[in-house]
Amino acid sequence: MGYAAVTYKIHPDELAINGIPLENLHQSDLAYILKENVSQGLYDNLESQKLFVERSQKEVYKLVIANVAQPKVLGTWKLWPSLTAKQAVYQDAADRFAEKFPDYEIQFINWFTKDFITTPQSSDPVQAGVRTAILGSLWVIAITIAFSFPVGVGAAIYLEEYATDSTLQRLIQTNISNLAGVPSIIYGLLGLAVFVRALEVITSGTAFGATDPTTANGRTVLSAGLTMALLILPLIIINAQEAIRAVPQSLRQAGMGLGATKWQTIWSHVLPNAIPGILTGNILAVSRAVGETAPLVVIGASTFITVNPTSPFSKFTT
Repeated sequence: MGYAAVTYKIHPDELAINGIPLENLHQSDLAYILKENVSQGLYDNLESQKLFVERSQKEVYKLVIANVAQPKVLGTWKLWPSLTAKQAVYQDAADRFAEKFPDYEIQFINWFTKDFITTPQSSDPVQAGVRTAILGSLWVIAITIAFSFPVGVGAAIYLEEYATDSTLQRLIQTNISNLAGVPSIIYGLLGLAVFVRALEVITSGTAFGATDPTTANGRTVLSAGLTMALLILPLIIINAQEAIRAVPQSLRQAGMGLGATKWQTIWSHVLPNAIPGILTGNILAVSRAVGETAPLVVIGASTFITVNPTSPFSKFTT
């Protein structure tokens, strides 16, 4: 963020049509300018990423600026000098660039803008944004939470309140503790084998009428969400067990003494007192899922995608 000295191969003012400034032209006019001023190969490559008729006026305008006007940054100044020493910045720019680039301009450039958040990925770094990745992350985490929370808390309730102290119960408890320490890449391999391959008909959406050929291999948001749910499930179970175990036994005895059933006692006495600890554990587990990348790479997260995920059966990146 700060001042930058910029020069253009073709100044945007020269691209105006019938006196209409470039930034005010219709999307179709901007696409025409782009087609007339770039190679056919570049034009086809841009359209293969996303059809021009599906792009907004702002998106096509940015493509025209990047590929036709071709701005070149000659030099930049940090934010503090830009705010406190404007005249010195202008003088420095004149001394450095006026002779070789007489048509240079001084612009205040903010690299981190709303467009960076709301723009999808692009092969051009100047035009690239993180919208697709943000939406993909939200979809994956939503599915992860929807699956892991009920299953994890339910398993913790069973193990603490219903399961007897038997060899099987101790074996299950030991396995849960061991799974909490398994490297995340192993869960990625498990997700690839189970959700992407074995359950491809379900995770690709074919069983529900989804016919997108790009996701017919099961590498979808649903596969990613279920894989991440398996990853954090042991953490949720262990933390929920600790929270339930911390509830005083006297509360259970009081509920049972009043004639409540075991489930009524759990629902009205145990869970309300354990819920803060359960939520804390769930938040910590989800924070781990948000930061994991290895499992998603293994199951097939897209490295480059310009289409926003719109359902559990969409392609995705995070």
